[in-house]
Amino acid sequence: MSWNRKNRAERTAEQAWEYLTSAMTTAEANAGKAGRKSRKLARRAASEAGGRVSSVTDEAWARANAAASALAGSKPSRPWGLIVTIGLLGVAAGWAAASTARAAQERQAENEELELAETAVVVTPTYDER
Repeated sequence: MSWNRKNRAERTAEQAWEYLTSAMTTAEANAGKAGRKSRKLARRAASEAGGRVSSVTDEAWARANAAASALAGSKPSRPWGLIVTIGLLGVAAGWAAASTARAAQERQAENEELELAETAVVVTPTYDER
């Protein structure tokens, strides 16, 4: 029974691989056509139209490559750029919070010092000259 499941799983994976390679071949052919069309459109229309076609083609190609990698068993790469960016934002936010807290503590210390100076009683000794 487990052999039957394994064969079925292998057949399903093989069929998915065939569909994917067929889809990628078709996408590659269409990307070439879309690229030629986008160049023609770019000459006639605004550059925005070519950018949209290009971005859609790029997204489709990226998704097809991700699917092929998943079927091949490789793990997706980590988004290091995003991780570094978030880390730097965290450092900047921490620095800003620390600077604000330090400034608040300094203001509080100054206010306490002024308050003590205002309420201080100066006692001068008196000399009795008898």
